[in-house]
Amino acid sequence: MTDQTDQTAQPHPHARPEPGVSPFNVPVVEEFRANGGHVGGMFEGGDLLLLTTTGARSGREYVNPLGYLRIDDRLLVVGSAGGAPRDPDWYRNLLAHPMVVVELGTERFEAVAVPAEGAERDRLFEEIVRREPGFGDYELRSERRLPVVELQPADLEGAGEVTNLAEKLFEVHGWLRGQLDRVRDEAETYLAEHAGSGTPVGLNLQIRQHCLAFCESLHFHHSGEDGIFPGLAQGYPHLREPIERLIAEHRVVDRIRGELERLLEDLATADPDRFRAELDRMSRELHAHLDFEEKSLIPVLSQIPFPPPTPTE
Repeated sequence: MTDQTDQTAQPHPHARPEPGVSPFNVPVVEEFRANGGHVGGMFEGGDLLLLTTTGARSGREYVNPLGYLRIDDRLLVVGSAGGAPRDPDWYRNLLAHPMVVVELGTERFEAVAVPAEGAERDRLFEEIVRREPGFGDYELRSERRLPVVELQPADLEGAGEVTNLAEKLFEVHGWLRGQLDRVRDEAETYLAEHAGSGTPVGLNLQIRQHCLAFCESLHFHHSGEDGIFPGLAQGYPHLREPIERLIAEHRVVDRIRGELERLLEDLATADPDRFRAELDRMSRELHAHLDFEEKSLIPVLSQIPFPPPTPTE
């Protein structure tokens, strides 16, 4: 399958464009969606999913049909690019933006894309080649180690039917709390495993991908709130002071987020102790912020329907 190239460096306009699909893949994507994940032709009978990534430079979404495998109940895709000498663009995109969208049959869900590393990657790839020998041929042809990526469903904490904005807020906050706690646990486990090694340990891709997924989701959530909070304060004057405090706290949390992302720019030279300290600072600030936001806004937000009702003519 051909890869949708991310060529433009310009940010997407305010009206979010439709996800890009290469001309070769357009009929595959259309047939997949029209037939509950089933396609014919050269892909008939294959295990196929649609992966939507965000362009590393453009910020635009791109859709690629990819073959997948399940190993140890893990959903895996391989960056083979048909044996091309460089990694596919969708792989470079998910390194920059780990939050992806997966379409599998009739199911559609968000996921965190985490490349496997080291001995674990080799173990998985060996099993992949045993099942699908063509991937071994692709690796020989490309003269590179093909990336093996796990697509981990981004389960929302307490996800269920949402009927108002308060429930939606709890859902998003639950995911942010859970993801931050996960990153902290992964960092502690990783550092404990490397304690006393006497050599620089840096950080790993698992920590990086989960932390970037958290950071991007947090930034998106707070940017959205910055847009709606002024109208909320206007409609509910008693919320003006709490909202001013919440917006100020957004700035504090955002500075910590930026520091975490800078520490993840080079995993080999990242300072684990500084990273852990910033995670601790983020945890203190964010948990206090989310607790205050829920205490202040839930009584009002519980009265506002979500999703918003469709206007009638």
